[in-house]
Amino acid sequence: MTVAESYAWCESVARAQAKNFYYSFLLLSKPQRNAMCAIYAFMRYCDDLSDDEGIPDRAAAMARWRRDLESALAGNAGEHAVWPAFIDAVARYRIPHEYFFDMIDGVSSDLKPRRMRTFAELYDYCYHVASVVGLTIIHIFGFESPKALELAEKCGIAFQLTNILRDVREDASKDRVYLPAEDFERFGVSPESLLPRSQFLALMEFEARRARDYYRQAGPLVGLVDAGSRRSLRALIGIYSRLLDRIVASDYDVLERRIRVPAWEKLWVIARSLVT
Repeated sequence: MTVAESYAWCESVARAQAKNFYYSFLLLSKPQRNAMCAIYAFMRYCDDLSDDEGIPDRAAAMARWRRDLESALAGNAGEHAVWPAFIDAVARYRIPHEYFFDMIDGVSSDLKPRRMRTFAELYDYCYHVASVVGLTIIHIFGFESPKALELAEKCGIAFQLTNILRDVREDASKDRVYLPAEDFERFGVSPESLLPRSQFLALMEFEARRARDYYRQAGPLVGLVDAGSRRSLRALIGIYSRLLDRIVASDYDVLERRIRVPAWEKLWVIARSLVT
């Protein structure tokens, strides 16, 4: 497969599956958008390997994917359609290789039941599955200040905490409880039943405030990336923060339905990012 064909394949994956990310990609230059799609396609496949219960031995599959990554970064593209575009994007934007191995470590940790005892444990998990994404894509956005790396890490934490709040029911069905046991104990909520209801709402409100604080800390990141990339990053943060807004506005009705930001609202966020 040629590099151009690989990029086209990655774009089709991002367009079909990157529900919150793809809209922001549209505000980037074509080379940046291509690179973002390539990175997304790689990370999407990592997630799929960890979640697909139809794979007989997901741990072995993840180990093979890690070996394929090592080979690809050494310049030897494997058979998977993502590799030609991925290799090109990583080289073009000088993305540190360790981020991709951190990502594999993070999603591999989901292959067994998850229970977080403390927020420190949760932060480490969020770093490996989300902050490394932020650290990767700011190389595509472009930056000069080392402060951008710290803030990209915080931005990833905010995004993943938002995902965790949205997916409480879905994760519980997979025997994954990401909210820390110390928080369940603090609010008197059973991690198995997520009851009593009133205490569960108090727990969710506490976690939502924590997520908002990370959005606040990450706010200056927009001003630290290259000027041509700021609209895209502003839109990405705006869409994710709107998801948190909708979770809060639903009175944390995450046990009954999956909270989403509708397409029209994402387009509204993008329009605002063009003029602010």
